Amino acid sequence: MYYPEEVIEEVREKNDIVDVISGYVKLQKKGANYFGLCPFHNEKSPSFSVSPGKQMYYCFGCGAGGNVITFLMDYENYTFPEALQHLAEKAGVALPKMEYQKEAREEADFKSRLLEANKLAANYFYRQLKSPGGRAGYQYLHDKRQLKDPTILHFGLGFANKTSDDLYRFLKEKGYEDSFLKETGLVTIDERGGRDKFWNRVIFPIMDVHNRVIGFGGRVMGDGEPKYLNSPETRVFDKSRNLYGLNYARTSREGYFLVCEGYLDVISLHQAGFTNAVASLGTAFTPQHAAVIKRYTSQVVLTYDSDGAGVKAALRAIPILREAGISARVLNMKPYKDPDEFIKNLGAEAFSQRIKEAEGSFMFEVRILKQGFQMEDPEQKTKFYQETAGKLLRFKEPLERDNYIQAVSREYMIPYEELKGMVNRMGMSMGLKASEGPPPERKSQKKADREDGIRRSQRLLLTWLIENPELFGKIRGVITADDFVEDLYHQVALQVFEGHEQGSLNPAAILNRYINDEEQYRQVAALFNASLGDSLGNEEQKKAFAETVYKVKKNSLDMAAKHAGSMEALQKIIREQAELKKLRISLD
Repeated sequence: MYYPEEVIEEVREKNDIVDVISGYVKLQKKGANYFGLCPFHNEKSPSFSVSPGKQMYYCFGCGAGGNVITFLMDYENYTFPEALQHLAEKAGVALPKMEYQKEAREEADFKSRLLEANKLAANYFYRQLKSPGGRAGYQYLHDKRQLKDPTILHFGLGFANKTSDDLYRFLKEKGYEDSFLKETGLVTIDERGGRDKFWNRVIFPIMDVHNRVIGFGGRVMGDGEPKYLNSPETRVFDKSRNLYGLNYARTSREGYFLVCEGYLDVISLHQAGFTNAVASLGTAFTPQHAAVIKRYTSQVVLTYDSDGAGVKAALRAIPILREAGISARVLNMKPYKDPDEFIKNLGAEAFSQRIKEAEGSFMFEVRILKQGFQMEDPEQKTKFYQETAGKLLRFKEPLERDNYIQAVSREYMIPYEELKGMVNRMGMSMGLKASEGPPPERKSQKKADREDGIRRSQRLLLTWLIENPELFGKIRGVITADDFVEDLYHQVALQVFEGHEQGSLNPAAILNRYINDEEQYRQVAALFNASLGDSLGNEEQKKAFAETVYKVKKNSLDMAAKHAGSMEALQKIIREQAELKKLRISLD
């Protein structure tokens, strides 16, 4: 959905960021800004800053940053249109009616009907649970699984009774036609009529991050098969992209997720106070699940069952999490099978202690690997060492790899130098860089370091120009937006220079242009909120500013010289290069 830029700006300007964020975070004024505990990661000392002048927020701890629109997108997990709609209603701004193409309108209407039908079904199942006919389901949840009534209500748990067409008849009475009901996944339609997908089961509504019911899971009463049954995928339900309990876990302040196997594990953990628990939905953990988790945290503790199937599930999930950039630890549940059983027997405090003692995922993998070898057999023992060395080569950073070599050496009584040598020999035989000695790519490393330095200089100069508008006068006619050769910084520089020229630099408005690219808007938010200390007022700061301007200009001229299209153009660049030293002196 598209809205004109002037409409977006009107909504943003009419929602003061301090007022909006104060509704979610306790803020305290310090100087020109407000500070509080960051709502996006767990911290004890406030590093979350809200600037009324810039109408932006930034966390110096985790790097989260943006304007009032992106705050709602991050905190409430709204889409951009949803956040804009919310703020527009709050400020009394009427958003223009947007015209959909016919196909898009029909798809939106269909999904809306699906969500409406799911909500009606969830309410129906909950009422069934509380009725005399749902007594078996209630006893199972309340008596056997020891779930309290507030927990049952919180998760909207329900019951589908033994009659196989109750829900079908209920939804038909609400006006839904068979052709539509067939698409909901709630019923089966054939020549005999309509039959319910779920019957004689306790029901677990599955909600998306906006607390909308998108599907259901059902656990059979008694010994029927399958034990657990899930909704088929529909146009609103994708098993590989949703996690049970995420609608609640995403607001947890723990800083990590507990990843479980099933619905009841999640519910039991939440009831015990572990509101950061989630589970995949009747399917193996996927890269899509990892991508969803990555939006909220970079750390998980795997709390899969302690049996063989649980161990295999953990071993499958670990490389997926690693590939997504998520650090994983594995919780030891023994002597109990799952979190629910553990907490019932040992309590929440003991479970908290097990979380603290959770094993790093790599050491877990090595420990499980060792169980497959007879260590009293020299040949098998050697093979274990070789496979472990191969695993250690996953770590591309020599220092990190060496840390794990030391850890494995200590844990399994393998001489450190021998294990290190085996890893290096194996690495070199595979054409990989050894973990000892100087890096073979010295020139490439120097080039990368130089490029990083250039980017830092451009980033620093932009931050200076944003933080201290008076500095723009010092570099006018010397530095232009085109001297920022890094693509993103060049885009931002064009807008910053234009704002300075017009006397209306507006960081929050500039950030709006990057909302659709999460990585870019975080980088831009960091530019607008970097801490530079006091304004230039001493010789050291003046020299730092002059040096930064010099580096940005020199790099720009060097790049221009490489791509000069004529001798005349090259001679002009050479003359400008000769003037650089004078430039540094004048800025000092």
